[in-house]
Amino acid sequence: MILRSILATDCGSTTTKAILIENINDEYRLTFRGEAPTTVEAPFEDVTRGVLNAVMEIEELSGRRIIDNDRIITPSNESDGVDIYISTSSAGGGLQMMVAGVVKSMSGESAERAALGAGSIVMDIIASNDGRLPHEKIKRIRELRPDMILLSGGIDGGTVSHVVELAEILAAANPQPRLGQEYKLPVIYAGNNKAQDKIDDTLGKKVDLDIVDNIRPVLERENLEPSRDKIHDLFMEHVMQQAPGYKKLMSWTDAPIMPTPGAVGSLIEMIAEKEDITVVGVDIGGATTDIFSVFQGKFNRTVSANLGMSYSICNVLAESGLDNVLRWVPFEIDRKELTNRIGNKMIRPTTVPQSLEELFIEQSIAREALRLSFRQHKEFAVGLKGIQKERTISDAFEQTTSGESLVNMMDLDLLVGSGGVLSHAPRREQSAKMLIDSFMPEGITQLAVDSIFMMPQLGVLAHVDKEEFSEESRKAALEVFHKDCLIRLGTCITPVGRSKPGEVILSATLTMSDGSSIEQELTKNEIVRVEAPYEPIKAVLTPSKKMDLGAGAGQQIRTKIYGGTVGLIFDGRDRPITIPSDQERRLESLRSWSRALNEYPEN
Repeated sequence: MILRSILATDCGSTTTKAILIENINDEYRLTFRGEAPTTVEAPFEDVTRGVLNAVMEIEELSGRRIIDNDRIITPSNESDGVDIYISTSSAGGGLQMMVAGVVKSMSGESAERAALGAGSIVMDIIASNDGRLPHEKIKRIRELRPDMILLSGGIDGGTVSHVVELAEILAAANPQPRLGQEYKLPVIYAGNNKAQDKIDDTLGKKVDLDIVDNIRPVLERENLEPSRDKIHDLFMEHVMQQAPGYKKLMSWTDAPIMPTPGAVGSLIEMIAEKEDITVVGVDIGGATTDIFSVFQGKFNRTVSANLGMSYSICNVLAESGLDNVLRWVPFEIDRKELTNRIGNKMIRPTTVPQSLEELFIEQSIAREALRLSFRQHKEFAVGLKGIQKERTISDAFEQTTSGESLVNMMDLDLLVGSGGVLSHAPRREQSAKMLIDSFMPEGITQLAVDSIFMMPQLGVLAHVDKEEFSEESRKAALEVFHKDCLIRLGTCITPVGRSKPGEVILSATLTMSDGSSIEQELTKNEIVRVEAPYEPIKAVLTPSKKMDLGAGAGQQIRTKIYGGTVGLIFDGRDRPITIPSDQERRLESLRSWSRALNEYPEN
């Protein structure tokens, strides 16, 4: 069934965003958007008010009547209403969870992966081997008051005593829900199937217990889907039901409301699968930075809950250190003044840079927030731990080493940025440079930003279950993602290896779509930009003897690459990027790289 009109909203913690997607000439396009403050708190205490206000803006812009008697008109008739209405939400602080596992680096991390993948913020991991005494764990559970708890541990048919001990600690804590007093706290058990009866005996009367398939049925395999699906269901049933106005909102929507990060993750997962590519996506906000990746077909999401651009900006400074922020600032500034300027942003989180110097500082901090978040993500996105050799339970308890990280930058096909500092940078060249400086892509990588942060709405649109809509809504999500959501910045080409200053490390022959040809050389430690629109370009890329572009040291690559609003960026800097410590040379390097991209033309 062809959908003529789709309305989607995202209820954020401060702003509710609405978009209207319409079928024009047999293709789906974003036509109008509206915004309004979220109204989950006093004096309104009804999330639907903010939704209706955002939709009224679309009504005014489009001339189409979508609201009748304070309700969204669905399905549509000839001129009024929309065919389907969907929504995501992170209002009220989003979904806050605790996870528990027998071994922190195995079942604990598998449970954390399931919870993060479902769009939650993981407040803490309780594990048998986390070094805390039982009374300390009980105190911690009572203090945090999570929205729900995911309990896991043991392989199917294995020892039951350790996971039952964890259940007893939960029972002793008797945690109270954060929202609503009328119901018991939801707990999901996804551990050893042999322990299910004992878990039910221990917890069944104290909490709202759901039992799903084991997260680690055998040591060599993770099974996260049943837990993720149950987290979504319980989020709707328990957490959303308690927030003011959500029950009414849920009665309007044609698909379950999803947590905003879960919807973004599901879209990135779908894009990677549909196009058979590896993807990294980032959403940098005021308080947190979310990173999503798909490598080797495995989806991972991490939340850096203390790395953001407003409320958490001083945490970025504390974690990275002043010197790491300062190395990106392209002008002389006193260390104390830099600290004060960063502190001012935390005190006044909604302010935007008013001068070029303030913009330099904000984008320098963004680089560090992104770099630190991505470092955490790489440490988390690993192969399964504990499967290299047969081991006893005591070996497993002692295990502290990680599996191999799945993140291989040479394999990365697409890097997508979103969040105010990236999506709304004054120039797209600045967004591209921040992404390259923070993530340090290697080989050949396409760069893009989400134009107005509509990935959450497209994520939930891609998962509409109603049979008559599912195929068409998936098609709509993909078409709008590529045509209206993504702004293609271009392609970053970075050879990696050992070379000497001034040495030519790459020679490129580019054949443009009009048949013209460009010869380009790249020397060590320089950036070169070739302006080219988003269209296929035939490229013959020849790295020098010790440099690798993905096919091996010195191996030529013939491929098709794409330009974009910034174009082709040849990056000859080391990986990791080295910035001279001497102030004069540092400023000279930063300004030279900036000029190469025309990052700040008036500077």
